[in-house]
Amino acid sequence: MEVEKMDENEWKYHGEGNQSLVVSHCQRCVVLRFLKSPPNQTKTSEEILHHLQNIVDFGKHVMKQFFGENYVHHGEIIQLPLDFVRQLCLKIQPERPECRCDKDMDTLSGFAMCLPNLTRPQSYRLAEHRPLLCIEIKPKCGFIPFSSHVSQEIKHKVCRYCMHQHLKVANGKWKRPSKYCPLDLFSGNKQRMHFALKSLLQEAQNNLKIFKNGELIYGCKDDRDCVSDWNELARHLKPFFFPSNGLVSGPHCTRTIVKELIQVITMTLLSSTDTCRAGDMKTVPVSQGRSYCEASAFNKELVRNGKHKLESSGLPRGCLLYKTLQAQMLDMLDIEGLYPLYSRVEQYLEEFPEERSTLQIDGPYNEAFYEKLLDLSPEDDGTVAFALTKVQQYRIAMTAKDCSIMIALSPCLQDECSEQRSVVLASKSRFTFSVSVLDLDLKPYESIPHQYKLDGEIVNYYLKNVQAKDDPVMSNLFKENEDCTLVLHKV
Repeated sequence: MEVEKMDENEWKYHGEGNQSLVVSHCQRCVVLRFLKSPPNQTKTSEEILHHLQNIVDFGKHVMKQFFGENYVHHGEIIQLPLDFVRQLCLKIQPERPECRCDKDMDTLSGFAMCLPNLTRPQSYRLAEHRPLLCIEIKPKCGFIPFSSHVSQEIKHKVCRYCMHQHLKVANGKWKRPSKYCPLDLFSGNKQRMHFALKSLLQEAQNNLKIFKNGELIYGCKDDRDCVSDWNELARHLKPFFFPSNGLVSGPHCTRTIVKELIQVITMTLLSSTDTCRAGDMKTVPVSQGRSYCEASAFNKELVRNGKHKLESSGLPRGCLLYKTLQAQMLDMLDIEGLYPLYSRVEQYLEEFPEERSTLQIDGPYNEAFYEKLLDLSPEDDGTVAFALTKVQQYRIAMTAKDCSIMIALSPCLQDECSEQRSVVLASKSRFTFSVSVLDLDLKPYESIPHQYKLDGEIVNYYLKNVQAKDDPVMSNLFKENEDCTLVLHKV
């Protein structure tokens, strides 16, 4: 693809994260990803190229080994004419959310990553011109910590996501907590999965987005701009799920279409479109940890109705959710058990700073880096090598906990579906689909102290402001002894 011959007007703003900005082409199935940086921290061209190369290598040599060939698209680095990049930057600047404009798109190096547009099924052909539907889900952490290093028992009962919701609401990030619980989605139980997806649709936050022909029609553009009108969503989706019947309006129509959407998403998430063995590296049995979260709205409803807890059904080994969960469970020690090992590595680097490159903390992320991740031994021999292995495994786990899953759908007729295409059936229609994973940049080594501090803030806030309110005895103790670390009372 000769990008320099394409007019910048053929590209449009696609979205951005903390470190990069993405534009997609109006006609071709490609996107360009540019790095960003604060205005006073501009990187050199060499630094930009090195950073991008690390991202590509990490996806190619590490994450592809966990998720499989069909799920990870690492892309390639290309160099663009600077005039094209500057004109493109000027075009998309008005479309960027205000909260993202504190960082500038790199317009000096000319380097960018070229990736496939994952809002389209990967079997999609340019000449087809079919309507396209894409659902982006950020599932978050799908297990309860099982580490013996956990100091607060609540972490063995309530998942990180459900606890963090309350702190985010208190800090003003969201108006209300979501009923979504990642453990329900990762359970493999269709009833629990349906409840999780319905909860995401009710309170999407930044965990769910829906695109129609590449345009965002449902979800949050930023923290303050949430679109959550189910009737409007149903209007967009009706041609996909009920292309020729008389179901046109009313709450029944909306509920039916949303139910169809949830069913299709569930089936694609449980499907396997990758036959290679990548992703089968076993970390620890899922059964070793609790398979449900006590704060889950689904679990609370079961308890309220006097029913037994509905355990997980298990995920098919080939599906992307299973592979995501396995990568997440490389966090075997929890941040509480990991932080002392991080401190051991830090102390070593203070004495021998020249060893940082030898330890591959900042890359290169090659086959040798991946091989070191395979040591799952829990026995700490006191060495820096053991500590570093656990630190790197934790960084992989954190990356998997924050990744996004893209489900791309395109309607097809029965006689058009071939063995080369993955197909999912709805009540009145069928779709070709592809499932991919993105947002796979390795989490920074330097972020570990922040994660340790944040973990404490999340747990302490939940204990004091949520669990205490549910327990009248604990609530009174907190009110009477807010500044005490030890509470004494008569027996």
